Amino acid sequence: MSRPVSDAHATAWRTRQVPVPAQVVDGVWAVPVPLHGSALRSITVFLITTGDGPVLVDAGYDHPSCWASFQRSVASIGQRVDAVRAVLLTHNHPDHVGFADRVRAASGARVVMGHADDFTTMHRRRGTFLEQLRTALDLTGAPPDVVAAMYADAVAVTAHPEDLRLDTALTGETEFHFGDVTIRALPAPGHTYGHTVYLDSRGLVFTGDTMMAEGPTQLAIVSRPADDPAADLFRTLARLRDLGATIACPAHQFPYRDVAARAEALAAFHHDEVATVRGLTGDGVTAWDLARRMPWKKPWDELGRGTRRFALVHALALLRHVTADR
Repeated sequence: MSRPVSDAHATAWRTRQVPVPAQVVDGVWAVPVPLHGSALRSITVFLITTGDGPVLVDAGYDHPSCWASFQRSVASIGQRVDAVRAVLLTHNHPDHVGFADRVRAASGARVVMGHADDFTTMHRRRGTFLEQLRTALDLTGAPPDVVAAMYADAVAVTAHPEDLRLDTALTGETEFHFGDVTIRALPAPGHTYGHTVYLDSRGLVFTGDTMMAEGPTQLAIVSRPADDPAADLFRTLARLRDLGATIACPAHQFPYRDVAARAEALAAFHHDEVATVRGLTGDGVTAWDLARRMPWKKPWDELGRGTRRFALVHALALLRHVTADR
C-alpha cells in the first residue's frame, strides 16, 4: 500500500469524505473540489505557488457548485484565482477540464493539455467521447440489447461540452518555467491517448488518473485498429518508475510517497490482468465473454450497470493487447 503524505487526507478519502485543502510540501497545495452528482466524490486540483503566480494542475467539473467551492478554497489558503498564470491539464475528461475556461476568463491564464486530448484533434481523429464509446461497445461482442442499454446509460451521465480551446497543445516533452519553478510536461498515455503528467523541479509528479495511490488504472477506450492502451500504460509506468520523483500527486485519492514502488506494483497488477486474459482467450472469445469471467472487485452479476460498462471497455483494451502480441 502506498505511503500517504498526509494521514488525514488518506483517512478522509477512505471514509468517503471530501478532504480540506492541505499543503503537500512548501509551495504546493492540494485543493479538493467536490464533484456534483459523481460517484467519484471529489477531484484534487493542485495549486503550485511560483514567482510568476499560481499554477494549477487540472480543473474540476464545469458546474457552479464546483467553481464556487474551488474559489472559496483558494481564498482560504491565501491565494487568488485571478492571479493564476497557467492551467496544466492532465487529460480531457470532464472532471479535469471543467472550469479551466472560467479560470482563464478570470485571470488570463494559459490552458495547456496534450495534443491527442485536444478536443479538436480528438474529434478529427476519433470522434466525440460518446462516438468512441459506441464503437468500443460494438467491438466487445456484447449482445445488442446490452450495448444499447450501456450506451443509453452513458448518454444520460456523460453529456458534457467538448469545446475547450487550448492555448498550448503539447506534442512531446515540454519544459515550463514559472519564476523559480520548472515543470516538465511528459506524455503519459494509457488512461487516455493524450494523457500528460507534470514533474515539478522539487520532485513532485502530478499523475492525473494514470497512477492513483490505490487500485488499478482504467484503460483508454479502444476505437481504432492500432489502439493498444495497455502497452501505452506499461511504457508510461516504466517512465514514472525511473523519474526519481519523491511524491506522486494523483487527481483522486491522496498524495503519496514511494513513487517507483507504486509504479512497479501497478504494472505488476496489470500484467497479471493480461496473463488472466491470455489464459481465458481462445478462438472467437470476445471482450463480453472475458468480462463476465474475469475477477473484479465483485462478481460480475453484483456489479452496477455503470461499473459493468467500465469493466467491459477495460476488458476490450486488455484483449486488444493480448491479440496484438500474437
